[in-house]
Amino acid sequence: MKKTFKLQDLDCANCAAKLERTVQQVEGVLSATVSFMTQKLTIEIADENFDAVWKEVKKKAKKVNRDVTIIE
Repeated sequence: MKKTFKLQDLDCANCAAKLERTVQQVEGVLSATVSFMTQKLTIEIADENFDAVWKEVKKKAKKVNRDVTIIE
């Protein structure tokens, strides 16, 4: 399942790259991109694991940058 989420308070391109790398490393994430220009996260996760993997993605993202909020 591929979904796009709005990011709030993403301040710099370096922070976006760091967030993207972190999300891509979460087990179960098939692909992930973070766009600083559009302030969006596009993520692809297998349908059967979506909820569990998405929970882990949000947890890791918060650790990397506490200021950024993923708007669902």
